[in-house]
Amino acid sequence: MMSAHNAIAIIVAAGRGTRAGAGGPKQYRDLAGRAVIAWTAEAFLNHPLIGAVRVIIHRDDRGEYNTAMGALLDHPKLMEPVFGGAERQDSVRLGIESAEEDAPRHVLIHDAARPFIDEKTIARVIDALGENDGALAALPVHDTIKRARPDNTIEATVPRDALWRAQTPQGFRFDKILAAHRAASGQQLTDDAAVAEAAGLSVALVAGSPDNMKITQAEDFGMAETLLGRKAKQMEYRTGHGFDVHAFEDGNAVIICGVEIAHDKKLKGHSDADVGMHALTDAILGAIGEGDIGDHFPPSDPQWKGAPSHVFLEKARDLVAGRNGKITHCDVTLMCEAPKIGPHRENMRGALAEILNIDAARVSVKATTTEQLGFTGRREGVAAMATATVALPEVKS
Repeated sequence: MMSAHNAIAIIVAAGRGTRAGAGGPKQYRDLAGRAVIAWTAEAFLNHPLIGAVRVIIHRDDRGEYNTAMGALLDHPKLMEPVFGGAERQDSVRLGIESAEEDAPRHVLIHDAARPFIDEKTIARVIDALGENDGALAALPVHDTIKRARPDNTIEATVPRDALWRAQTPQGFRFDKILAAHRAASGQQLTDDAAVAEAAGLSVALVAGSPDNMKITQAEDFGMAETLLGRKAKQMEYRTGHGFDVHAFEDGNAVIICGVEIAHDKKLKGHSDADVGMHALTDAILGAIGEGDIGDHFPPSDPQWKGAPSHVFLEKARDLVAGRNGKITHCDVTLMCEAPKIGPHRENMRGALAEILNIDAARVSVKATTTEQLGFTGRREGVAAMATATVALPEVKS
């Protein structure tokens, strides 16, 4: 699974979270209509630099985990969960060991209770691993720090110039943190950076985010709801349209929206001529102002000869993710007299949803004829129209 990727993310969700109050483990509690763990996992699943995600859960929580993750369970990057150990440190080690066979270059370790991790922070941690054994997101301490006596009177003011507040993710070169965790077995260290430090590894501090809060106390849920509301208001929604046409030529099947349909013709094109995916790719590119499919994959370039169209759609998806955006809905209308689209609609929706990393409920595929008018009415080819809606961080003018 990891052969084409450098990084795996391990999300630690095996704790009981008793300080967050009643209602069960905090990672499975509701936050604006979704479980906390779903918000957290989605951030890593949608990140273009993360090749796979593994969640570490308590052995009693498999049912809660499945319910909480919902449609994300079908995400191609999501690996089977692994049961954790008695302590967080044990859980992390078990998670790292579970990925040893895949041999990723880097591993990022993140707390499930930090659902507001952003794409840029993840990228900064990964980038820092080019020159360091490890890296963690952190914030410099700005408050005055006091050291207390046992009776809670002040003993001293602690210089804050070199103090940082550690966050997650904490990223490492895989082989080195695996060895460090095995060597630290039985010790009680506070985080994975401390495990790395004990092994003599170089660990860099990179800029975290004030929004990357950890839900710990019951009152933190109210703060998290407020933060989600503020983030929603900071997003703007854009719509793009796409249109594509391909003629028939001699063949025995067509590929439309990622589904092969037996037919007495095939669609003619430089790539695999998937008219539905081409229209949808253009719609997404249009929504983010990135030109059209021909700008990114020129038909004059021989490397795209016969290329599968999911490559084009994945490029558009990754461009959206690179802007911290999200594809919220897409609608494809296919125009042809034949082949019949109806029997294949649900498979087409599923194929598009899997590529775009969104729920199939956010994908619509429809078909119509042109009442035997025009080239589609004469059964000379297939046309497709598509609309895509994308949420992007608001740009202040």
